[in-house]
Amino acid sequence: MFVRNKWMVTLLVALLVVTLITGCGSKSASKTPESGEKILTIAAITDPGTGDVQLTTEEYLIPLNIYDRLVEAVTTEPGKSELVPGLAEKWEISPDGKVYTFYIRKGVKFHNGEELKADDVLYTFDRMLDPKTKALNTDFLDMIDGAKERMEGQADSTRGMKVIDDYTIEITLVEPFAPFIACLSTPAGSIYNRKATETAGLDFGVKPELTIGTGPFMLTDWTYNDQVILSANPDYFRGKPDIDKIVTKIIPDAETQRMMFEKGELDAFDCDNARSQIPYFLKSEKWKDHIVSGPRVGTYYYHINQAVKPFDDVRVRRAVQYALDRQLLLDTLYYGTGTIAKGIMAPGLAGYNPDLPGFPYNKEKAKTLLTEAGYPDGFQMQITQTVDSPSTLKLNEAVQAMLAEIGIKVEIVQMDEAAWFGTRREGKLPMYHTNWSADFNDPDNFIYTFFATKNSVARSFNYGNKHVQAELERARTMIVPEERYALYRELEETIVYEDAAWIPLFHLNHLFVVQPRVKNFKVSWNGWSNMPYYEVRIEE
Repeated sequence: MFVRNKWMVTLLVALLVVTLITGCGSKSASKTPESGEKILTIAAITDPGTGDVQLTTEEYLIPLNIYDRLVEAVTTEPGKSELVPGLAEKWEISPDGKVYTFYIRKGVKFHNGEELKADDVLYTFDRMLDPKTKALNTDFLDMIDGAKERMEGQADSTRGMKVIDDYTIEITLVEPFAPFIACLSTPAGSIYNRKATETAGLDFGVKPELTIGTGPFMLTDWTYNDQVILSANPDYFRGKPDIDKIVTKIIPDAETQRMMFEKGELDAFDCDNARSQIPYFLKSEKWKDHIVSGPRVGTYYYHINQAVKPFDDVRVRRAVQYALDRQLLLDTLYYGTGTIAKGIMAPGLAGYNPDLPGFPYNKEKAKTLLTEAGYPDGFQMQITQTVDSPSTLKLNEAVQAMLAEIGIKVEIVQMDEAAWFGTRREGKLPMYHTNWSADFNDPDNFIYTFFATKNSVARSFNYGNKHVQAELERARTMIVPEERYALYRELEETIVYEDAAWIPLFHLNHLFVVQPRVKNFKVSWNGWSNMPYYEVRIEE
């Protein structure tokens, strides 16, 4: 059934949302054990799988807390962040932007007592490039001189990395890569100890006692699909954490998580796991003052495949941009916890442009554009998604109703995950919805990721503006930040407004509810659920 007026669209959207506004009775917050230990108890939907960050792109709870990186991204205030020295106390960049010299902090100890040396940095990155590792996070290193040969098995080492002395390492790139420092701050940039990692072999990242980092916490216990325990590192170079232990319980059911939180069995509840609970917590006299919120440096959007007719016509793409009532979607499906997106980049991202005009809901304009394109009566199309995402289905059904208002008949096609991703890689996936959150704080992480020539096909955009794609390659080599950001803003306007290659929806906030005893709990700079807990305190 296709709905023909906005009142009915609103009703349909409301009916699609399942809300549970009543909460269970709560007990007192979880207590510190008689031993006097300060324990933070949290929950995760799935087991982390591995503590080897080179072998995961999904779960970063362990890496963000047991390892450190040469450079760290920190939150300065909600929605803002900066890059600060980590294991590298400083660095220098050559005038041509190719040679990076990092000066390693002296006296930093790994959990096994070994002192951090420049050789550990070289080992970590060379291990990632070694094809035997089968690492999943090589993208931010593949511009290092010799990385290609190393990854292809044609070399036994990476020639672009050189240890100058125990506390100095030099990394040479094939060409300037402006986001390089920002990339090093990602979880994938976590630094390993050569001796411990080589000794552990395949048990590294699996057995707690063999998974060694320099971070504020140590991996001390892990029962698969049950719980992960991180214990404070008393010798951490920035000082021992206030928390003695982080206990992460694996609880797949979000409603069970919520009930445990209200009983005081969990110290924090991630509202991303059960967004239907947000209205309850916002109105609760008990909890409303214990909500911690931070913007997710990410964008919810709809993709458009320009190789699928009639989306090869820019007027059709523009019609869809104007046919969506984003505020209605945000208010009814996400309880208004966010802002309307106007482009690709998100607030908090370096180079973000807050002055884009956006796409006000305009059904008549959308119809006019379709008529101009030769589709006065609309057309039939598909929106695809994976079978295991009920929240995506709700959004797709609401958008299905909105597009019906301008005559577009949408079929929602659900596919198993393997088929969905496989079809997308081939460039053949029809329109779909997803979201993207920043891995590192640079526009390259957003615009290049989607619209560079190789990525455009792999993500089924099939975007063909050769000028934009050439400029995206050039932007990566520009070493003056202000000039780069200005160029990215120009390219964003071209992609979204001239070429209508992107349908922005919104930027969501990430809400957590914490027990009163939990202090200084901050949403990570990019709004992820996985975050570092070093600065959190427990006060009884």
